[in-house]
Amino acid sequence: MFPFRLLKKTPKTWVNVYSIPWLISAIFLVGINLRPALTSLGPVLPEVRSETGLGAWGASLLTTLPVLCLGLLAPPAARWGRRWGIERLLAGALLLLAAGTGLRGMGGLYGLFAGTLMAGCAIGIAGSLLPGIVKRDFPRHAGPMTGLYTMALCLGGALAAGLTVPLAQWSGQSWEGALSAWGLPALAAALLWFPLARENNKQRTDTAQHRGLWRHPLAWQVTLYMGLQSSTAYMTFSWLPTILQSRGIPPLQAGFLLSASIMVQTLTALIGPSLATWGRDQRAAIMVMLALTATGLAGVLYGSMLWAWFWITLIGLGMGGAFSIALVLIVLRAPNAEIAGDLSGMVQGIGYVLAALGPLILGLIPEYLGSWQWAGVPFGAALMGAAWAALGAGRDRHIHL
Repeated sequence: MFPFRLLKKTPKTWVNVYSIPWLISAIFLVGINLRPALTSLGPVLPEVRSETGLGAWGASLLTTLPVLCLGLLAPPAARWGRRWGIERLLAGALLLLAAGTGLRGMGGLYGLFAGTLMAGCAIGIAGSLLPGIVKRDFPRHAGPMTGLYTMALCLGGALAAGLTVPLAQWSGQSWEGALSAWGLPALAAALLWFPLARENNKQRTDTAQHRGLWRHPLAWQVTLYMGLQSSTAYMTFSWLPTILQSRGIPPLQAGFLLSASIMVQTLTALIGPSLATWGRDQRAAIMVMLALTATGLAGVLYGSMLWAWFWITLIGLGMGGAFSIALVLIVLRAPNAEIAGDLSGMVQGIGYVLAALGPLILGLIPEYLGSWQWAGVPFGAALMGAAWAALGAGRDRHIHL
Protein backbone atom coordinates (compact mmCIF):
# COMPACT_ATOMS: atom_id res chain seq x y z
CA MET A 1 0.00 0.00 0.00
CA PHE A 2 3.01 2.32 0.45
CA PRO A 3 3.25 3.51 -3.21
CA PHE A 4 -0.49 4.16 -3.39
CA ARG A 5 -0.42 6.42 -0.34
CA LEU A 6 2.25 8.44 -2.13
CA LEU A 7 -0.06 8.81 -5.13
CA LYS A 8 -2.56 10.68 -2.95
CA LYS A 9 -0.22 12.75 -0.77
CA THR A 10 2.83 13.64 -2.85
CA PRO A 11 2.64 17.13 -4.41
CA LYS A 12 2.61 17.25 -8.18
CA THR A 13 6.05 18.13 -9.51
CA TRP A 14 7.42 17.31 -12.95
CA VAL A 15 6.42 13.70 -12.32
CA ASN A 16 3.01 12.82 -13.67
CA VAL A 17 1.02 11.31 -10.80
CA TYR A 18 0.63 8.03 -12.71
CA SER A 19 4.40 7.67 -13.14
CA ILE A 20 5.17 7.73 -9.42
CA PRO A 21 5.11 3.89 -9.11
CA TRP A 22 7.59 3.80 -12.02
CA LEU A 23 9.78 6.37 -10.23
CA ILE A 24 9.69 4.41 -6.97
CA SER A 25 10.63 1.23 -8.83
CA ALA A 26 13.45 3.04 -10.62
CA ILE A 27 14.84 4.43 -7.34
CA PHE A 28 14.65 0.97 -5.77
CA LEU A 29 16.51 -0.60 -8.70
CA VAL A 30 19.22 2.07 -8.52
CA GLY A 31 19.69 1.17 -4.87
CA ILE A 32 20.01 -2.51 -5.73
CA ASN A 33 22.97 -1.70 -8.01
CA LEU A 34 25.01 0.64 -5.80
CA ARG A 35 26.64 -2.06 -3.65
CA PRO A 36 27.38 -5.23 -5.71
CA ALA A 37 30.55 -3.73 -7.19
CA LEU A 38 31.76 -3.16 -3.62
CA THR A 39 30.61 -6.29 -1.81
CA SER A 40 31.23 -8.89 -4.52
CA LEU A 41 35.02 -8.58 -4.34
CA GLY A 42 35.58 -9.42 -0.67
CA PRO A 43 34.44 -13.08 -0.78
CA VAL A 44 36.77 -13.88 -3.71
CA LEU A 45 39.64 -11.55 -2.78
CA PRO A 46 41.89 -14.36 -1.47
CA GLU A 47 41.45 -16.19 -4.81
CA VAL A 48 42.11 -12.99 -6.75
CA ARG A 49 45.34 -12.41 -4.83
CA SER A 50 46.41 -16.02 -5.23
CA GLU A 51 45.86 -16.10 -9.01
CA THR A 52 47.18 -12.63 -9.84
CA GLY A 53 49.97 -12.31 -7.29
CA LEU A 54 48.40 -9.12 -5.93
CA GLY A 55 50.24 -7.97 -2.78
CA ALA A 56 48.95 -6.31 0.36
CA TRP A 57 49.27 -2.78 -1.03
CA GLY A 58 47.59 -3.76 -4.30
CA ALA A 59 44.70 -5.47 -2.52
CA SER A 60 44.25 -2.50 -0.17
CA LEU A 61 44.29 -0.12 -3.13
CA LEU A 62 41.74 -2.26 -4.98
CA THR A 63 39.32 -2.14 -2.03
CA THR A 64 39.94 1.57 -1.47
CA LEU A 65 39.70 2.73 -5.09
CA PRO A 66 35.89 2.58 -5.53
CA VAL A 67 35.24 4.30 -2.18
CA LEU A 68 37.68 7.07 -3.13
CA CYS A 69 35.85 7.49 -6.45
CA LEU A 70 32.59 7.82 -4.56
CA GLY A 71 34.07 10.78 -2.75
CA LEU A 72 35.70 12.48 -5.72
CA LEU A 73 32.66 12.28 -8.02
CA ALA A 74 29.91 13.14 -5.53
CA PRO A 75 30.59 16.92 -5.21
CA PRO A 76 30.33 17.79 -8.93
CA ALA A 77 27.39 15.41 -9.47
CA ALA A 78 24.79 17.92 -8.22
CA ARG A 79 26.17 20.62 -10.56
CA TRP A 80 26.20 18.20 -13.50
CA GLY A 81 22.64 17.17 -12.65
CA ARG A 82 21.43 20.77 -12.84
CA ARG A 83 23.20 21.27 -16.14
CA TRP A 84 22.21 18.06 -17.96
CA GLY A 85 19.19 16.86 -15.98
CA ILE A 86 19.31 14.59 -12.94
CA GLU A 87 17.50 11.70 -14.61
CA ARG A 88 19.65 11.84 -17.74
CA LEU A 89 22.86 11.92 -15.70
CA LEU A 90 21.62 9.05 -13.53
CA ALA A 91 20.86 6.91 -16.58
CA GLY A 92 24.34 7.60 -17.94
CA ALA A 93 25.93 6.71 -14.60
CA LEU A 94 24.10 3.38 -14.59
CA LEU A 95 25.42 2.60 -18.07
CA LEU A 96 28.93 3.41 -16.88
CA LEU A 97 28.36 1.17 -13.86
CA ALA A 98 27.26 -1.72 -16.07
CA ALA A 99 30.32 -1.30 -18.31
CA GLY A 100 32.77 -0.99 -15.42
CA THR A 101 31.36 -3.92 -13.49
CA GLY A 102 31.51 -6.10 -16.58
CA LEU A 103 35.08 -5.01 -17.33
CA ARG A 104 36.29 -6.23 -13.92
CA GLY A 105 36.22 -9.80 -15.20
CA MET A 106 37.97 -9.01 -18.49
CA GLY A 107 41.58 -8.15 -19.14
CA GLY A 108 43.05 -9.71 -16.03
CA LEU A 109 44.45 -7.44 -13.34
CA TYR A 110 44.36 -4.33 -15.54
CA GLY A 111 40.71 -4.89 -16.36
CA LEU A 112 39.96 -5.46 -12.68
CA PHE A 113 41.45 -2.11 -11.66
CA ALA A 114 40.04 -0.19 -14.64
CA GLY A 115 36.56 -1.66 -14.18
CA THR A 116 36.65 -0.95 -10.45
CA LEU A 117 37.59 2.66 -11.20
CA MET A 118 34.70 3.06 -13.64
CA ALA A 119 32.21 1.42 -11.29
CA GLY A 120 33.32 3.60 -8.38
CA CYS A 121 32.87 6.78 -10.45
CA ALA A 122 29.39 5.70 -11.52
CA ILE A 123 28.31 4.85 -7.97
CA GLY A 124 29.64 8.20 -6.72
CA ILE A 125 27.50 10.08 -9.24
CA ALA A 126 24.33 8.02 -8.82
CA GLY A 127 24.44 7.84 -5.04
CA SER A 128 24.76 11.60 -4.59
CA LEU A 129 21.79 12.39 -6.87
CA LEU A 130 19.13 10.32 -5.14
CA PRO A 131 18.71 12.40 -1.91
CA GLY A 132 17.86 15.44 -4.04
CA ILE A 133 15.26 13.43 -5.96
CA VAL A 134 13.70 12.26 -2.68
CA LYS A 135 13.61 15.82 -1.31
CA ARG A 136 12.11 17.16 -4.55
CA ASP A 137 9.48 14.53 -5.34
CA PHE A 138 8.68 13.05 -1.91
CA PRO A 139 9.16 15.95 0.54
CA ARG A 140 6.60 14.65 3.05
CA HIS A 141 7.83 11.06 2.82
CA ALA A 142 11.59 11.55 3.18
CA GLY A 143 11.92 8.93 5.93
CA PRO A 144 10.04 6.06 4.26
CA MET A 145 11.55 6.75 0.84
CA THR A 146 15.08 6.93 2.26
CA GLY A 147 14.40 3.70 4.13
CA LEU A 148 13.16 2.02 0.96
CA TYR A 149 16.21 3.16 -0.99
CA THR A 150 18.60 2.10 1.77
CA MET A 151 16.89 -1.28 2.03
CA ALA A 152 17.55 -1.72 -1.69
CA LEU A 153 21.22 -0.84 -1.15
CA CYS A 154 21.49 -3.52 1.53
CA LEU A 155 19.63 -6.09 -0.53
CA GLY A 156 21.91 -5.59 -3.53
CA GLY A 157 25.00 -5.77 -1.34
CA ALA A 158 23.78 -8.92 0.38
CA LEU A 159 23.01 -10.70 -2.88
CA ALA A 160 26.46 -9.88 -4.28
CA ALA A 161 28.25 -10.96 -1.10
CA GLY A 162 26.37 -14.25 -0.86
CA LEU A 163 26.18 -15.27 -4.50
CA THR A 164 29.60 -14.33 -5.87
CA VAL A 165 31.36 -17.45 -4.60
CA PRO A 166 28.58 -19.78 -5.85
CA LEU A 167 28.69 -17.95 -9.21
CA ALA A 168 32.44 -18.49 -9.35
CA GLN A 169 32.02 -22.19 -8.60
CA TRP A 170 29.22 -22.52 -11.15
CA SER A 171 31.39 -20.88 -13.82
CA GLY A 172 34.30 -23.25 -13.22
CA GLN A 173 36.09 -21.52 -10.33
CA SER A 174 36.17 -18.28 -12.33
CA TRP A 175 36.16 -15.18 -10.17
CA GLU A 176 36.26 -13.11 -13.37
CA GLY A 177 32.86 -14.34 -14.57
CA ALA A 178 31.35 -13.97 -11.11
CA LEU A 179 32.43 -10.32 -10.83
CA SER A 180 31.32 -9.46 -14.37
CA ALA A 181 27.85 -10.91 -13.86
CA TRP A 182 26.86 -8.03 -11.60
CA GLY A 183 26.91 -5.63 -14.54
CA LEU A 184 23.63 -7.07 -15.86
CA PRO A 185 21.36 -5.64 -13.12
CA ALA A 186 22.97 -2.22 -13.65
CA LEU A 187 22.10 -2.40 -17.34
CA ALA A 188 18.49 -3.22 -16.47
CA ALA A 189 18.33 -0.22 -14.13
CA ALA A 190 19.67 2.09 -16.84
CA LEU A 191 16.93 0.97 -19.23
CA LEU A 192 14.31 1.73 -16.57
CA TRP A 193 15.61 5.31 -16.18
CA PHE A 194 15.60 6.21 -19.87
CA PRO A 195 11.85 7.10 -19.98
CA LEU A 196 12.29 9.32 -16.90
CA ALA A 197 15.30 11.01 -18.50
CA ARG A 198 13.26 11.87 -21.59
CA GLU A 199 10.30 13.13 -19.54
CA ASN A 200 12.42 15.48 -17.45
CA ASN A 201 14.58 16.66 -20.35
CA LYS A 202 13.37 20.26 -20.07
CA GLN A 203 13.84 20.67 -16.33
CA ARG A 204 17.55 21.49 -16.37
CA THR A 205 18.79 24.61 -14.63
CA ASP A 206 22.15 26.28 -14.16
CA THR A 207 21.72 27.62 -10.64
CA ALA A 208 24.92 28.18 -8.70
CA GLN A 209 26.10 25.76 -6.07
CA HIS A 210 25.58 26.82 -2.45
CA ARG A 211 29.19 27.54 -1.49
CA GLY A 212 28.15 28.56 2.03
CA LEU A 213 27.72 24.91 2.90
CA TRP A 214 31.47 24.54 3.26
CA ARG A 215 31.46 27.12 6.06
CA HIS A 216 28.47 25.72 7.94
CA PRO A 217 29.33 23.67 11.09
CA LEU A 218 26.22 21.51 10.82
CA ALA A 219 27.10 20.52 7.24
CA TRP A 220 30.53 19.41 8.43
CA GLN A 221 29.05 17.42 11.31
CA VAL A 222 26.76 15.54 8.93
CA THR A 223 29.73 15.01 6.61
CA LEU A 224 31.98 13.59 9.32
CA TYR A 225 29.25 11.29 10.59
CA MET A 226 28.62 9.97 7.08
CA GLY A 227 32.32 9.49 6.39
CA LEU A 228 33.23 7.72 9.62
CA GLN A 229 30.27 5.35 9.75
CA SER A 230 30.85 4.62 6.04
CA SER A 231 34.49 3.85 6.78
CA THR A 232 33.33 1.15 9.19
CA ALA A 233 30.97 -0.24 6.57
CA TYR A 234 33.53 -0.37 3.76
CA MET A 235 36.15 -1.94 5.99
CA THR A 236 33.56 -4.62 6.71
CA PHE A 237 32.53 -5.09 3.08
CA SER A 238 36.13 -5.38 1.92
CA TRP A 239 37.82 -7.41 4.63
CA LEU A 240 35.24 -9.22 6.79
CA PRO A 241 35.34 -12.45 4.71
CA THR A 242 39.15 -12.48 4.92
CA ILE A 243 39.03 -11.86 8.68
CA LEU A 244 36.51 -14.67 9.11
CA GLN A 245 38.66 -17.02 7.05
CA SER A 246 41.64 -16.17 9.27
CA ARG A 247 39.53 -17.30 12.21
CA GLY A 248 38.82 -20.69 10.65
CA ILE A 249 35.62 -20.01 8.68
CA PRO A 250 35.58 -21.65 5.18
CA PRO A 251 35.44 -19.22 2.21
CA LEU A 252 31.88 -20.11 1.16
CA GLN A 253 30.56 -19.70 4.69
CA ALA A 254 32.51 -16.45 5.13
CA GLY A 255 30.79 -15.04 2.05
CA PHE A 256 27.41 -16.15 3.33
CA LEU A 257 28.10 -14.54 6.71
CA LEU A 258 28.86 -11.21 5.04
CA SER A 259 25.74 -11.64 2.92
CA ALA A 260 23.66 -12.38 6.02
CA SER A 261 25.05 -9.32 7.75
CA ILE A 262 24.09 -7.08 4.84
CA MET A 263 20.70 -8.76 4.51
CA VAL A 264 19.99 -8.05 8.18
CA GLN A 265 20.77 -4.41 7.41
CA THR A 266 17.55 -4.24 5.39
CA LEU A 267 15.54 -4.38 8.63
CA THR A 268 17.01 -1.29 10.26
CA ALA A 269 17.64 0.36 6.88
CA LEU A 270 13.91 0.32 6.19
CA ILE A 271 12.63 1.35 9.62
CA GLY A 272 15.65 3.34 10.86
CA PRO A 273 14.78 6.68 9.17
CA SER A 274 11.15 6.47 10.29
CA LEU A 275 12.16 5.66 13.86
CA ALA A 276 14.69 8.49 13.84
CA THR A 277 12.11 11.04 12.66
CA TRP A 278 9.63 10.13 15.39
CA GLY A 279 11.74 11.62 18.19
CA ARG A 280 12.90 15.15 18.84
CA ASP A 281 16.18 14.45 17.04
CA GLN A 282 18.29 11.57 15.76
CA ARG A 283 21.07 11.38 18.37
CA ALA A 284 19.65 8.55 20.49
CA ALA A 285 18.84 6.40 17.45
CA ILE A 286 22.34 6.87 16.06
CA MET A 287 24.02 5.92 19.35
CA VAL A 288 22.01 2.68 19.53
CA MET A 289 23.05 1.73 16.00
CA LEU A 290 26.72 2.50 16.61
CA ALA A 291 26.67 0.48 19.85
CA LEU A 292 25.22 -2.54 18.04
CA THR A 293 27.90 -2.27 15.35
CA ALA A 294 30.72 -2.00 17.89
CA THR A 295 29.50 -5.02 19.86
CA GLY A 296 29.20 -7.16 16.73
CA LEU A 297 32.63 -6.23 15.40
CA ALA A 298 34.24 -6.88 18.78
CA GLY A 299 32.65 -10.33 18.78
CA VAL A 300 33.90 -11.15 15.27
CA LEU A 301 37.44 -10.04 16.09
CA TYR A 302 37.81 -11.35 19.63
CA GLY A 303 34.81 -13.48 20.52
CA SER A 304 33.98 -17.15 19.97
CA MET A 305 33.16 -18.17 16.39
CA LEU A 306 30.44 -20.39 17.81
CA TRP A 307 28.55 -17.10 18.13
CA ALA A 308 29.47 -15.95 14.61
CA TRP A 309 25.87 -15.64 13.42
CA PHE A 310 24.98 -13.56 16.50
CA TRP A 311 27.90 -11.18 15.97
CA ILE A 312 27.02 -10.87 12.29
CA THR A 313 23.40 -10.06 13.14
CA LEU A 314 24.46 -7.26 15.50
CA ILE A 315 26.76 -5.80 12.83
CA GLY A 316 23.96 -5.86 10.28
CA LEU A 317 21.39 -4.24 12.54
CA GLY A 318 23.79 -1.49 13.56
CA MET A 319 25.22 -0.68 10.14
CA GLY A 320 21.87 -0.67 8.38
CA GLY A 321 20.40 1.83 10.80
CA ALA A 322 23.53 4.00 10.99
CA PHE A 323 23.74 4.34 7.21
CA SER A 324 20.05 4.93 6.58
CA ILE A 325 19.95 7.64 9.25
CA ALA A 326 23.03 9.23 7.65
CA LEU A 327 21.14 9.47 4.35
CA VAL A 328 17.98 10.85 5.93
CA LEU A 329 20.05 13.47 7.79
CA ILE A 330 20.93 14.97 4.39
CA VAL A 331 17.23 15.46 3.70
CA LEU A 332 16.26 16.55 7.21
CA ARG A 333 19.00 19.14 7.61
CA ALA A 334 18.37 20.76 4.21
CA PRO A 335 15.52 23.28 3.93
CA ASN A 336 14.90 22.66 0.21
CA ALA A 337 15.74 20.31 -2.66
CA GLU A 338 18.55 22.51 -4.06
CA ILE A 339 20.46 22.61 -0.78
CA ALA A 340 19.73 18.90 -0.27
CA GLY A 341 21.41 18.15 -3.59
CA ASP A 342 24.46 20.27 -2.78
CA LEU A 343 24.64 18.93 0.77
CA SER A 344 24.49 15.40 -0.63
CA GLY A 345 27.47 16.18 -2.84
CA MET A 346 29.47 17.60 0.05
CA VAL A 347 28.54 14.87 2.54
CA GLN A 348 29.15 12.00 0.18
CA GLY A 349 32.15 13.63 -1.46
CA ILE A 350 34.24 14.48 1.57
CA GLY A 351 32.69 11.67 3.58
CA TYR A 352 33.63 8.93 1.15
CA VAL A 353 37.15 10.28 0.67
CA LEU A 354 37.49 9.99 4.44
CA ALA A 355 35.85 6.56 4.36
CA ALA A 356 38.35 5.35 1.76
CA LEU A 357 41.14 5.48 4.32
CA GLY A 358 39.52 2.72 6.35
CA PRO A 359 39.89 -0.22 3.92
CA LEU A 360 43.38 0.94 2.97
CA ILE A 361 44.62 1.05 6.57
CA LEU A 362 42.84 -2.15 7.60
CA GLY A 363 44.25 -4.12 4.67
CA LEU A 364 47.82 -3.29 5.69
CA ILE A 365 47.43 -4.43 9.31
CA PRO A 366 48.26 -8.15 8.85
CA GLU A 367 51.15 -7.25 6.54
CA TYR A 368 52.89 -4.96 9.02
CA LEU A 369 51.51 -6.05 12.41
CA GLY A 370 51.24 -9.75 11.65
CA SER A 371 47.71 -10.34 12.89
CA TRP A 372 44.11 -9.23 12.43
CA GLN A 373 43.93 -8.75 16.22
CA TRP A 374 44.88 -5.11 15.65
CA ALA A 375 41.88 -4.56 13.38
CA GLY A 376 39.94 -3.30 16.38
CA VAL A 377 42.01 -0.09 16.33
CA PRO A 378 40.74 1.38 13.02
CA PHE A 379 37.24 0.01 13.64
CA GLY A 380 37.11 1.56 17.11
CA ALA A 381 38.54 4.90 15.96
CA ALA A 382 35.96 5.20 13.17
CA LEU A 383 33.04 4.33 15.46
CA MET A 384 34.10 6.73 18.22
CA GLY A 385 34.57 9.51 15.69
CA ALA A 386 31.14 8.84 14.19
CA ALA A 387 29.56 9.03 17.65
CA TRP A 388 31.24 12.37 18.33
CA ALA A 389 30.07 13.83 15.00
CA ALA A 390 26.54 12.51 15.57
CA LEU A 391 26.17 14.62 18.74
CA GLY A 392 26.03 17.63 16.45
CA ALA A 393 24.62 16.16 13.25
CA GLY A 394 21.70 14.51 15.05
CA ARG A 395 20.27 17.73 16.48
CA ASP A 396 16.98 19.08 15.14
CA ARG A 397 18.46 21.92 13.10
CA HIS A 398 18.35 23.25 9.53
CA ILE A 399 21.21 24.56 7.44
CA HIS A 400 20.38 28.21 6.70
CA LEU A 401 22.51 29.93 4.10
